[in-house]
Amino acid sequence: MRFALNHIAVPALALDDFFALARRLGVTEVEIRNDLPDVLGAMPPAEVKAAAARHGVTILAINALYPFNRWAGDLPARAAAMAAYAQACGARALVMCPLNEGRAVPFADVVAALRALAPILAGHGLTGLVEPLGFPVSSLRSKAEARRAIAEAGGQGVFRLLHDTFHHHLAGEDAFFPDETGLVHISGVTDAVPVAEMQDSHRVLVDAADRLGNVAQIRALLAAGYAGPFSFEPFSTEVHGLADPEAALRDSMDFLRRSIG
Repeated sequence: MRFALNHIAVPALALDDFFALARRLGVTEVEIRNDLPDVLGAMPPAEVKAAAARHGVTILAINALYPFNRWAGDLPARAAAMAAYAQACGARALVMCPLNEGRAVPFADVVAALRALAPILAGHGLTGLVEPLGFPVSSLRSKAEARRAIAEAGGQGVFRLLHDTFHHHLAGEDAFFPDETGLVHISGVTDAVPVAEMQDSHRVLVDAADRLGNVAQIRALLAAGYAGPFSFEPFSTEVHGLADPEAALRDSMDFLRRSIG
């Protein structure tokens, strides 16, 4: 297995320092964000591209276009702007998250949004990584439904699934689609909170106390043929406040390597 690193793991680090940390961990694939931290709002894409080249890292994706499945208002303009930025900075994909506010979005609207997004992404040489969110309030909880929407939109050449171990567990999903998966996000939960109440704030680095079954999920994906990266995406302020995040990330990587075999 090979690891990648999402900037949310160390959001206090400047981009250059984040890339340098990744390389010290033996990681050459990274994800940047437009929220925490907001790289897109802080740096011109040419500077991001130059920093990536300087450190020898590949930008897998930008997180995230939200809510991709409500194709209205300023979303078309934001999608076009993000796609242009991604192309200019050398990113390969955009992560796309659905509405997560307790309101349903009809399946037909999801398909329509994918159809509208496809030419924008393809025109910039990008992949759209569709990430279902397993929260009870999410409008698109399962990869199975996302997969069906991609097929209905005729978007198999543009879109791929993003398997998030946290959201896979929250959704109670047992299906794996390795051949259609472009990226895997990994994070753990050790808090005793009920599954239905788990939030991003509970997401820590994966260790032996993990309740999400990360090891089992990773084993299943690898056994079924997934050969892409596993990207660390912990949202907990407990992780963000670590005195030595590099050591903690290395420990989690070592744990997973030992556990997976």
